Amino acid sequence: MTETEKKPVIELAAVVGLITPADDERAVEASLDELERLLETAGGRAAVRMMQAREAPDVRTFLGSGKLRELKEFCAGNGVSLVVCDAELSPSQIRNMEDLLDDGDSGQPVRVIDRSMLILDIFALHATSAEGKLQVEIAQLRYTAPRLIGKGLAMSRQQGGNIAMRGPGETKLESDRRHIRRRIQALEEQLADIEKRRATRRKQRDRSGIAVAAIVGYTNAGKSTLLNRLTDAGILAEDKLFATLDPTTRRFLLPHGSEVLLVDTVGFIRNLPHHLIKAFRSTLEEAANADIVIMMTDASDPEAAAQLEVTETLLDELGAAGKPTLCLFNKCDLAGEQLPALPRAVPQENIFCLSARTGENTEAFVNRLEELVEAQTSRVTLLIPQERQDVIAKLYRFARVEQIDYEGETAVVTAVCDGRARGMFREWIPARSSFEQNC
Repeated sequence: MTETEKKPVIELAAVVGLITPADDERAVEASLDELERLLETAGGRAAVRMMQAREAPDVRTFLGSGKLRELKEFCAGNGVSLVVCDAELSPSQIRNMEDLLDDGDSGQPVRVIDRSMLILDIFALHATSAEGKLQVEIAQLRYTAPRLIGKGLAMSRQQGGNIAMRGPGETKLESDRRHIRRRIQALEEQLADIEKRRATRRKQRDRSGIAVAAIVGYTNAGKSTLLNRLTDAGILAEDKLFATLDPTTRRFLLPHGSEVLLVDTVGFIRNLPHHLIKAFRSTLEEAANADIVIMMTDASDPEAAAQLEVTETLLDELGAAGKPTLCLFNKCDLAGEQLPALPRAVPQENIFCLSARTGENTEAFVNRLEELVEAQTSRVTLLIPQERQDVIAKLYRFARVEQIDYEGETAVVTAVCDGRARGMFREWIPARSSFEQNC
């Protein structure tokens, strides 16, 4: 195989967007910048960026007729085979745009996709676990089903061998949609089984009494790099959007002996399609089920303030707002001294500038993380009758037992409990105010 053959084929694409009176031009430019990065992650390259100012998208063709002619000429003259629109297109808009962009002379059809289709393609590229692959396929099918488009004989009545193909038979379109519904149902059943196992693992984590901290944030903020820095997790950490899709959990020993489970989660992005949120609900819920949220933002990104806002909004939607939160402005070695923005509801002592790549200022963050972990647990003394070995066994399941002494018929147990465990065993904790202390 020659060097030329080894090189991956990079598809040339045109990136297009609209500016309506309701849009901020700078925000539209930033969204197109992000779309180009998504395209690069998917293995393509933007050959041109086109923007059009309109009162509203054309209901038939998204762009106006003049801009479409300009786009068609560019695609035909520069070998561009893909158009990516920074919006969510209707099935008819995709079909009409492809018809109008088709250059019969060149023989090279131009495909039209939208932002959601591009993100789905990247998710399919990066999904590695069984759960991730199931989630991606479900999202793709949910997105595809209403967008099935029939042309000519391909979507005519099922052919049964008769010359005129008589009969009311089922259309190919109807058959495809029915097949997709069945496939989605089968995949959802498989995913439900996996989610049950995930719920079982969560219960086991709860019983261990070890706090869970979810690392969340915009895609490419450095979440995986931070987990690798702290735990030598060895997971993929690339300067690409959505390099991580499958959540990874690692145990991290804090400086003074406490432990915490760190969970790396899928990244957020603006205009994240709702069908993706639904498909990845179980994965995204790692943030909602965590005891502590570690919110990361790329401080070197010009759009850091907008990305932080997207992260906070999605955390609200997932029900993770109000949890103890640490805000990390990552890549401080690449950014200036001025923070791009401050989170809405995070106290100053929980905000850190650091570099997950170099390790700069991670020590201060880790010390504060340990303080938050220890604030959620307390060391308690329990007085349990010796004959109640069932209670002692249960205590081992739901708390960290440090010591047991026997005084007469009573077992004096010292254990580290979280709030739930303290509630479960409160009848065995006498004079709680004098026995309890923060760990």
